[in-house]
Amino acid sequence: MKTEVKSESSRFLSLVQGVLVGYAVTVIIFLAYSILITYTNMPDDKTPIVVAAATLVSVMIAGFDAARGAEAKGWFWGIMAGLIYAIILVALMTIVLKEFAYDSRTVTLLLLSLAGGGLGGVIGINFTK
Repeated sequence: MKTEVKSESSRFLSLVQGVLVGYAVTVIIFLAYSILITYTNMPDDKTPIVVAAATLVSVMIAGFDAARGAEAKGWFWGIMAGLIYAIILVALMTIVLKEFAYDSRTVTLLLLSLAGGGLGGVIGINFTK
């Protein structure tokens, strides 16, 4: 019985770690993009594409890290990581904008996070910690 509790606790910690790694990747990508915009003549009209790509890469990494070392259901752990990533991001956007916006961008973010996390989880299940 203790091994099951330890296993559940370990899976939860792997999930949290995956989400944190995903957010670290997001920060790095956004910092690099902001430096490019600031110090080059690069136009900022590509920002929505960069945000979508950064989200996709970040949730894939989060899903990969969350599922890595799991015994089964990598897709599930990846989707969970993507879902948590998206929920936190929507909560942060709601706090910053001071209103909850349920629009096409929110739905796109959720779908992108679920798909990217699931894909990362499928890849991550095949790697051991």
